[in-house]
Amino acid sequence: MLKKSFTFTSSTVLYYFDADFSYLHNLVHKDRAILIVDANFAQKNKKKLNGWRMITIPSGEQQKVQATIDNIVDQLIAMGADRTTILIGVGGGVVTDMTGYVASIFLRGVQFAFVPTTVLAMTDAAIGGKNGINVGLYKNMVGLIRQPLFIFYDYSLLRTLPKEEWVNGFAEVIKHACIHDAVMFTLLETQKITYFQKDLPKLAKLIQRNVLIKTKTVQKDEFETGERKLLNFGHTIGHAIENLYHIPHGHAVSIGIGVACKISEQLTGFKQTDKVTSLLRQYGLPPQFSFDKEAVWQLLLADKKISTGSIHYVVLNKIGKASTLLLPLEQLQTLIQQL
Repeated sequence: MLKKSFTFTSSTVLYYFDADFSYLHNLVHKDRAILIVDANFAQKNKKKLNGWRMITIPSGEQQKVQATIDNIVDQLIAMGADRTTILIGVGGGVVTDMTGYVASIFLRGVQFAFVPTTVLAMTDAAIGGKNGINVGLYKNMVGLIRQPLFIFYDYSLLRTLPKEEWVNGFAEVIKHACIHDAVMFTLLETQKITYFQKDLPKLAKLIQRNVLIKTKTVQKDEFETGERKLLNFGHTIGHAIENLYHIPHGHAVSIGIGVACKISEQLTGFKQTDKVTSLLRQYGLPPQFSFDKEAVWQLLLADKKISTGSIHYVVLNKIGKASTLLLPLEQLQTLIQQL
């Protein structure tokens, strides 16, 4: 097991790489911890979870709403949780987002940690301290930035992950390559998902590479006033499409990346759209999708990146180098209509 610490604005987070779930009780006493667990994971891992106090929540993005938070709070009260309780989110991005959120508001704040169990959560969702829930069709409309005590990486937990969740997670891996790591982009071009599924050491190395990309970006700009905005590449259109059409997050981000590449052609002269869309297809992701532009636009108008009639939109200059442009909403609307 490899232990590393990373310092953020007001806290230090411990990352445990190459860990084994059985070691978790050495970090948190079972009497103090309550696990918030994805139902699918709980069903497949009963032995691992034996002896832990748990709150199980149904799987799916549709659960990431206030009603689920209310239910979790009711169960915490019934279980006698107090300010010494530590909540541990065990699952994908939906679970980690909600665990961090409920921990931040329950009793005005208790400690929390994450055990991500999907590629998407390991490489993206569990990192950076963004916690929250959706409101209607609006993605992550309510939430806050607060860092966990630790993030615990047991790569063997991915063995029971359905193929579609592997595909979903690699959208964020490709995003990181596009904005920050041209060498990783080239590596991904030489492989397929099956290569990483069959070779856990190679997968571990890839996940750690992505973890460091996101972590270092957040360390420089925890509250998203500058460089952290680059991590939104593909998410502006992607989030709107995700909630409008109820498709997986990774697929929506992939479509958003395809759109962002096309818009980058207009704004920065980006010339590598075909390479990006080809890589997305190679990993089973859709770079294109016929969507209702007006309906997507109406959702986009509630995007958190909008300020005084403009939006911070992430474009590519070249593979491995991205930038954020402040676009008037009218200009972005025109660009979308021209797609």
